[in-house]
Amino acid sequence: MIESIIFASGCFWCTEAIFQMLRGVKSVASGFSGGTVANPSYYQVAGRNTGHAESIKLEYDPAVVKLEDLLAVFFSSHDPTTLNRQGADIGPEYRSAIYFYTPEQKVIIENYIKKLATDRVFTKPVVTEVKPFINFFPAEPEHQNYYNKNLTAMYCQINIDPKIAKLKKSYARLLK
Repeated sequence: MIESIIFASGCFWCTEAIFQMLRGVKSVASGFSGGTVANPSYYQVAGRNTGHAESIKLEYDPAVVKLEDLLAVFFSSHDPTTLNRQGADIGPEYRSAIYFYTPEQKVIIENYIKKLATDRVFTKPVVTEVKPFINFFPAEPEHQNYYNKNLTAMYCQINIDPKIAKLKKSYARLLK
């Protein structure tokens, strides 16, 4: 049975590229979640009046990849201790967030975050927003599969390539 979850961790191009590489991930779509405006454009979300975060919708097979593994990749691929910011990207659309679909997912996420605190993985508290799924609106076509369509773009080389190198080093067992 395929499950879904929404992750927001800054620029969706980075997040999409990372999760596309994992075994058990059936699909990844870039889009917007957590806000109040239906079918917003990239520019509307960047204008900060929609309440949405740049997000990805993952569909995954829990028989192949556990939610805990997805959470490990999620929390290691961005800074979940900064509010409304990832690197040079600043604003509520770049917040760290997880929008869950089931009560079971909520428990797993909350326990994972508690373990991060207990293990002192970060020097500051995790500020990742954890809320039930309310909406997801796919971004425009030019934002889908961005990294794979733009490998030589400077943004990809500077921002995404190092994240992929870290993923390959730390989570090789999860790669396709």
